[in-house]
Amino acid sequence: MVSGSDLKVAVIGLGYIGLPTAAVIARTGVQVLGIDVSEHVVETVNSGKVHIEEVDLDGLVSGVVARGHLRASTLIEPADVFVIAVPTPFKDDHQPDIGYVLKAATTVAAVLKAGDIVVLESTSPVGTTEQVRDLLAQLRPDLKMPGKSAELADVSIAYCPERVLPGRILVELIDNDRVIGGITPRCARKALAFYRRFVRGACVTTTSRAAEMTKLTENAFRDVNIAFANELSLVADTIGVDVWEVIRLANRHPRVNILSPGPGVGGHCIAVDPWFLVSAAPEQTPLIRTAREVNDGKVAHSIARAAALIDAHPAKPVACMGLAFKANIDDFRESPALKVAAALAELYGERIRIVEPYAQALPKAFDGTGAALIDLDDAIEQCPVMIVLVDHEVFKSVPLDERATKAVYDTRGIWPDQPAPSPATAELRLAS
Repeated sequence: MVSGSDLKVAVIGLGYIGLPTAAVIARTGVQVLGIDVSEHVVETVNSGKVHIEEVDLDGLVSGVVARGHLRASTLIEPADVFVIAVPTPFKDDHQPDIGYVLKAATTVAAVLKAGDIVVLESTSPVGTTEQVRDLLAQLRPDLKMPGKSAELADVSIAYCPERVLPGRILVELIDNDRVIGGITPRCARKALAFYRRFVRGACVTTTSRAAEMTKLTENAFRDVNIAFANELSLVADTIGVDVWEVIRLANRHPRVNILSPGPGVGGHCIAVDPWFLVSAAPEQTPLIRTAREVNDGKVAHSIARAAALIDAHPAKPVACMGLAFKANIDDFRESPALKVAAALAELYGERIRIVEPYAQALPKAFDGTGAALIDLDDAIEQCPVMIVLVDHEVFKSVPLDERATKAVYDTRGIWPDQPAPSPATAELRLAS
């Protein structure tokens, strides 16, 4: 592999993972080209700005663009390392869709040369890296691909999933351990040498299939644990117990650590990846499937509980607090908060006021509903009913004296001191 500042890296996909990854690599002095299908994204990055919200990303991108280490384009160019970081959604039947990955691989094939490294970072079904290899072999028969013959391969192909937390992406891209799975051990070693340039955490090599399943396992584990908390909240609602108090008390046991329930599970990873395991082995994954169904079903339960509270206060403005899939970010992908708020907007129209400090405008899901985006202070002043859907820090800062008279449905447990609803309201909420 080319050494030092002469190394050229192409990152395909400049989204929530691709852009931070490109910027972190560029910070080491490497020449990085970011590829994206969106002209807007390309123009934004080339102007030294960002199109996503992430702590410290704007300053980093501005700096590496100014120094000439990062630029963006819609067109691929030759490079020494290609990092594929594109979406991997699922279809309506929960089957994985790797179309974006294969399209990115097709793009890379046009400029691939002997000695190059191709790394897939997108969370993918087991076997996807091998499908990338097979596609490259088909498109570039002039290059020997790893695992296709006994001869030494011309190209190294590996899988290295990101495992970062939104809001801490720049820190965790560097400090977190990485699992690097190669089509062959030699591929894994080549990719390892690349990641050692910017990763301080441990880099552990394995096979591409083991690395792919590792990422799916991590997110399925979290999904199952969240499902337990969400199912507890359903039981608590049914029998009239405060689930937050139960969890707080249960977690005093030295070997119990129950997570916090919410209105569902969102984000591109946890809400999606477990289905890849279910798809691969449907008969062997009843627990994983059930966890997904519990977490998806919590959205409908949250809508029903919120609607009961709203109906108990007719003609009153309602503040839906948050749209993001988790706290303190602007990422609305697969967000249960957005689904709940949009459903309430469809039901109650202009009575619904949305408070989302990380949005400049309402998403398209609210078009035609009459719902309005307002700030937190206006919500406190105008809305006697509040539905807490996201645990943004700014929401936690609202003191009791500003919400003591409010009717509140808190799906995140951020206001444990909130006065209990009246008996009539409580009966309606339990009936949902």
